[in-house]
Amino acid sequence: MCTRTVSALARALEAEGIATVALLANRSAAELVGPPRGLYCEFPLGRPLGKPLDVPFQRSVLDSAFALLARTDGPLIEDFGIVIEDEVDVPVSCPIPPRLDLDEPVAIAEARGLRAAHDRGVKRIGTTQVGQVVDADGIPEAIRAFVQVVEGVGWNEVEYVGGDPTTLLMDIRAYYEEAALGLSDEVPAARATESWYYRKTSTGNLMRRYLEAVKDVDPPFPGTYYVIPASQTSEVLF
Repeated sequence: MCTRTVSALARALEAEGIATVALLANRSAAELVGPPRGLYCEFPLGRPLGKPLDVPFQRSVLDSAFALLARTDGPLIEDFGIVIEDEVDVPVSCPIPPRLDLDEPVAIAEARGLRAAHDRGVKRIGTTQVGQVVDADGIPEAIRAFVQVVEGVGWNEVEYVGGDPTTLLMDIRAYYEEAALGLSDEVPAARATESWYYRKTSTGNLMRRYLEAVKDVDPPFPGTYYVIPASQTSEVLF
């Protein structure tokens, strides 16, 4: 939920007599609305508590937020004292398992080889983002449609699992980022698994080639951002 929406919702709840404190990711957006109480945390987007799996740090964020509940001089925005940089340009270091089938396209074989790592990653974090249109078992075969497009078939002429390439792209990305957690000994820096996927893996390389195949075509592809986010298009490290 965006910062302005969170701030507006907090104001509405306060108007009904419910005390609120909002965790804010964008200070300037929050200032436009004026939440009754807000804690601005300069963390990478998607990490509202700063450090995944770091319970003491996350508790310090929540303690700072709840301490504001005693304040009645709002609207107010307090800054959390620690800044965490994005570090999108530092891919996590993950050894990729060897291909199990040399006859398969390299991206598909790579995804199959990462299956055990994905299981370890999901166990580590306790949940998975894979499954909007395909589960982890189906990821390798789901990549085949993107291979076909890179080989010359029109993007709208291949069969995508679930029928929507953009949603399928999110499942594939989540599979790889969760597999990275299973390959890494430490909690990666913010967006380091994203950079590893797009810059260091065969499927990430495939997605770069897929983007080239679909970015200027008719009919237009519905959402090139889902192929590769803007943060990953400035430099190719593969």
